[in-house]
Amino acid sequence: MDARTGATLQDHVALVTGANHGIGAATARELAAQGAAVVLTYLRLERVPGPALPDAYVSQRTSDAQTVVDSIEAEGGHAIAIEADLAVAASVGSLLDAAEERLGPVDILVNNASGWAADTFRSQGASTIGRTLEPLSVSTLDGNLVVDARAAALLIAGFARRHIERGADWGRIVGLTSGGTLGFPDEVSYGAAKAAQESFTMSAAMELAEYGITANMVHPPVTDTGWITPAVEAMVRDSDDMFHIASPEQVAGVIAFLASDQAELITGNIIHLR
Repeated sequence: MDARTGATLQDHVALVTGANHGIGAATARELAAQGAAVVLTYLRLERVPGPALPDAYVSQRTSDAQTVVDSIEAEGGHAIAIEADLAVAASVGSLLDAAEERLGPVDILVNNASGWAADTFRSQGASTIGRTLEPLSVSTLDGNLVVDARAAALLIAGFARRHIERGADWGRIVGLTSGGTLGFPDEVSYGAAKAAQESFTMSAAMELAEYGITANMVHPPVTDTGWITPAVEAMVRDSDDMFHIASPEQVAGVIAFLASDQAELITGNIIHLR
């Protein structure tokens, strides 16, 4: 969709974390196509989990977001990229300040960024889909909790404070989650961090409804962001509750809908895509 003709989010400003690849990049493109000005945040990782991961995935995780910005601008959209380490608490407030200075107040927040560690309570070894897991440690806990839980919560808090101070009456918060009712075996810290983000986001839905803010979580199916291997394809094919391998663009379409006026009555939900 050309951003100049699909301006359903014209005059809105979105901040999308982890937007240099995968679902984050696709979401930034889709929101821009709908007319929003978009701030893409990213962090080039030096360590990427799993030596068995395809080179294309590793390349995306270690790249900047300029190619995404360029693609948005080529379609007539408006976007900027800011590299920020969300593990540093002070960077969270400065992100919202920088976004407001350069594009205007943020009224769409997409908490997409994720930590790096795949860890386990078992001894180190290969998981069921060929990755090398690390034993749970302070390092692996922090690698997930500070980004998926703490940074997401601080972004929601900063977003809400600025929204209320300026007397705004329209806002959207969307988070990305994973795992299930029995946790997330083989990614135990990641699953715990996402569960915490779910709780923060559901609380935001309740507390901020009176200010015109909706808050939801999207639980994507297995999504081909470059990490899909034959082992992953077999896992989905043999599963009783996994129906599709989605594209990032399919998930981004749902996120963009939740950011739209049509989703005004959708809040406080964890939306499972299958």
